Amino acid sequence: MAAAATPGGGEVALKPRTSPKSVKFLFGGLAGLSAGLLRQATYTTTRLGIYTVLFERLTGADGTPPGFLLKAVIGMTAGATGAFVGTPAEVALIRMTADGRVPLDQRRGYKNVFDALLRIVREEGVPTLWRGCIPTMARAVVVNAAQLASYSQSKQFLLDSGHFSDNIFCHFCASMISGLVTTAASMPVDIVKTRIQNMRMIDGKPEYKNGLDVLVKVIRYEGFFSLWKGFTPYYARLGPHTVLTFIFLEQMNKAYKKFFLSG
Repeated sequence: MAAAATPGGGEVALKPRTSPKSVKFLFGGLAGLSAGLLRQATYTTTRLGIYTVLFERLTGADGTPPGFLLKAVIGMTAGATGAFVGTPAEVALIRMTADGRVPLDQRRGYKNVFDALLRIVREEGVPTLWRGCIPTMARAVVVNAAQLASYSQSKQFLLDSGHFSDNIFCHFCASMISGLVTTAASMPVDIVKTRIQNMRMIDGKPEYKNGLDVLVKVIRYEGFFSLWKGFTPYYARLGPHTVLTFIFLEQMNKAYKKFFLSG
């Protein structure tokens, strides 16, 4: 604890002070964290669960796994289902994140994700929890399809070039390429999803009619390439996620073949 000198030569202990803005920033971040965690819990568990069930059901009686195209369909189906289940938490997450960027009189002021969900139902109705559900599911389908197809093709291209062998470095390079393709493919859909979920009512009417209306207005008023505005930070987030996903997947497949199929 710091001390300050007094006119008489003594010292008085100073109480540490914390900026109200710092406290608000900290707890605002924690509130957004709760929504992010709930979104991951609902989306990821549903997606992985659906994928596992469908994969096992479509595996041949002799143990032959589904082909690439069928795997892609399974992944897209699982992604779309997970997105549907995770949409309410994502609506809350987007609104809580956007609160810090608007004037005080326009903030919704949700305390946490559960407060956000309850207030949305009470003030706007249950269907609002699934506002933007269609573009959210479309994004999940695009991401899963783009990741699977681009990674498979990139890996095959690198192996066919003769400069790579089937190792972690090859998987890393292929997944980085996959991350670029996935980012480019998913950003327009992500913009539509985010703007619909965060839109406000203007004179009693919604800001956007549908996803197509969002795209038309963005291109008309902000320019075509604004659909990819923020490409670098978006890729900085999605790229490492894609890299880790495929590297772990390759290593798990390698371990599975070694310990369960070799004998």
